[in-house]
This record gives sequence, C-alpha cells and structure tokens, in this order.
Amino acid sequence: MKADPAVQLKLLDLQELDSRADQLRHQRGTLPEHDDLAAITMTRQDLGNQARDARIVVDDLTAEQTKVDADVEQVRTRRDRDRSRMDQGLVSNPKDLERMQHEMASLERRIVTLEDEELEVMARLEDAQRTLEELTAQLADAEQRNRRLEEARDAKYAEIDAELATLTGQRVPVAAEVPDDLMALYDRLRAAKNGVGAAALRARQCGGCMLTLDNAEVGKIRAAAEDEVLRCEECQRILVRTEESGL
Repeated sequence: MKADPAVQLKLLDLQELDSRADQLRHQRGTLPEHDDLAAITMTRQDLGNQARDARIVVDDLTAEQTKVDADVEQVRTRRDRDRSRMDQGLVSNPKDLERMQHEMASLERRIVTLEDEELEVMARLEDAQRTLEELTAQLADAEQRNRRLEEARDAKYAEIDAELATLTGQRVPVAAEVPDDLMALYDRLRAAKNGVGAAALRARQCGGCMLTLDNAEVGKIRAAAEDEVLRCEECQRILVRTEESGL
C-alpha cells in the first residue's frame, strides 16, 4: 500500500485523538460512582424490603390492638351494665344475685387479662413503629446519598461528553485527509490491536509494541520508498516513520 509520507504522519495525529477518546470512554465506564451507586442500590433494596416487612408488622399489630381494645370495651360494658342493675336493686332473687356476683368476678378477671394483653400489644406496636421509623429514616438517607451520587456521576458524564465532542470535531478534518484504503486498514488494526492501529517509529523502536527493531528490519525500512506504508513485523501495526526514527 502506498500513501504520501505527510498523510502517514496524519495517522499519528488521528491515533492520538482516537487514543484520547478511548481513554475518555473507558473513564466514563469506570467512574467510581458506578460502584458506589451499585452498592447504594443494594442497600436501598434491602432497606426497602425491611421497611415493607416492618410496615406489615405495624399494620397487623394495629389490627390486633383494635380487636383487643374492642374486646376490653365489650367486657367493661357488660360489667358496668350488670353492676348498674345490681346497684339499682333490679336483681332481687338471691340465686340470681349470687350468680351475677360470680359473673362480675369472672368479668373483672377477664378485664384484667384483656388489659394485660392490650398493654403487651401496645408495647409490641410501639417497638414495631420505632423500627419502621428507623428504617424509613435510613431509607430516606440512602435515597439522598443516591441522588448525590447520580448528580456527581452526571456532572462527570457531561464533562467527559463535552471533551469527546471536541475530539470528534477535531478528528473529522484529520480523517478526511487519509485515503479510504489506508483508513480501512487503520480501523481494522485498531479493532484488533487494543485501539492502536498506527504507531511512530522512534529511535528504532515501534511505539505500538515498544520493541526495538533489529538491524535487518531497519535495513528494510531504509530501503523502502518514502510512500510505502510499513508494518511492524512484531505487532503488525502501521509503522510511521518520523524525524526521530533513528534511520
């Protein structure tokens, strides 16, 4: 393949722009915020699940307390009604009076039992509500940290994308000076050689694989026409001769 030496030098400018763009894209994909956001997402999911479970417990205990409260009120109402009848002398039959007295004692014991249950449920409900409040606060804090991380990531995205846009604008006129066949070779090598398709020959060393050329290879390069597109025998990248090639 043939190409004007000045055009071959343009490949080095193109490679520099492309390498910088590759670095920026790598930087964009490996921002520390990515790992932090992944970690905080797991934390949010875990806290969300815990908060959901805690809310179910609170709802269940609230329903249980409502039932116990209703049971206590029902027994108290019955006790107060029977007591009122006895106090008003509406029960005159001795047997009925004795039966009601026994029933009153039973109702009092039932009330004590229900009130104990009521207090126990209230205590459990308070604990559950406290747990829910703590989890809700932790979840809100995690959401806030997530928003801050997203803002930091997006700010870096914007900065990187702006620089990428600038590089793209700079690349267009440089690429336009490279013939299609040489550009196709360069692009193919870039894809196969970790993003480096063209390298400078400096001090008899390939800038792609960083190996020093032996005397035989240097002799071949000296004998090659100036417009001959050379390839490094070791890494096969396009080898561009410069004033510093050491030939």
